Amino acid sequence: MPVAIITGASKGLGRALAEALAERGWDLVLDARTAGVLQETAAALAKYGTRVEALPGDVTDGAHRAGLVAAARELGGVDLLVNNASALGAEPLVRLDALALDGLRRALEVNVVAPLGLVQEALPLLRESPAGAVIDVSSDAAAEAYETWGGYGASKAALDHLSAVLGEEEPGLRVWAVDPGDMGTDLYAAAVPDDEDPRPEPARVVPAFLRLIDRRPASGRFEAPALLEQR
Repeated sequence: MPVAIITGASKGLGRALAEALAERGWDLVLDARTAGVLQETAAALAKYGTRVEALPGDVTDGAHRAGLVAAARELGGVDLLVNNASALGAEPLVRLDALALDGLRRALEVNVVAPLGLVQEALPLLRESPAGAVIDVSSDAAAEAYETWGGYGASKAALDHLSAVLGEEEPGLRVWAVDPGDMGTDLYAAAVPDDEDPRPEPARVVPAFLRLIDRRPASGRFEAPALLEQR
């Protein structure tokens, strides 16, 4: 069975994607900071009969990243790495003139440094896979200038660039930066708590990610809404 590592997998997009892959028979290594919620997710996915390793921890911890890859190796390797865990830098979001530099450092550590560290750790196994792929979850804030989204957007723009360069340096892999579009997630609620407008559930965009995995287009940046419109 193919094996995926998914960070930030206890809820939101990470959980929705993990469930879709489990339904397809993928074995999974899941990460999140909150152990209890992560274990509940792993137990819920067990109904599909696949192997699920749930490792609570912080992706900025190198030992934790090594543990994720070691767990995947025990399952047979790494065919897909999904860097989904994210940090905002401030909750709620604030203008740049009020953004604490420690908050910006945290966003860069979680959204840029940790994904690269996990890629570096997993690369030998990804290269061995006949269909190795990396999905870096991006944001429209990486490409557009929205007030108060400067720190988070800058970190996601940096992740986009790392994804593009990795795609050039690793032609045997597929490296996709994916903007999932608007979603109703805890992350968005923490970013803009006063926005009560309804937003799509994360499960609504999962078919876009599955389309990438199935069709394996060339490495690049994609927007989930556009992928969903393709025939």
